[in-house]
Amino acid sequence: MDYFTVEIAGRAVASFRSENHEEATHFFEAEDFRDDLTVLESEGKPLWDRKAALSLRKATTEEASEVEHAYEFDDDPERTIEDEFVVFLVPVADLTDEGEDTED
Repeated sequence: MDYFTVEIAGRAVASFRSENHEEATHFFEAEDFRDDLTVLESEGKPLWDRKAALSLRKATTEEASEVEHAYEFDDDPERTIEDEFVVFLVPVADLTDEGEDTED
């Protein structure tokens, strides 16, 4: 597995692991994932406004460690290592919820 990080306007916002760069790119380019970025907010603003540049790169050692740490503490017994699992590197809140803050 390789680890990848999504940047919005040069700011690392999320990391995940994927089998290879091609699969990571497929996930990164998926409309569902991009839609999710528009309904999440950080520091009172939408995470992505559909205008700022999105980029995908290999994760740093620290970012990959964050993903591993999140997997270790995930309490979903149904989740397997092959499941998509995005770890946000910034505090996020779902705008469709009642403003509950979550950190993944």
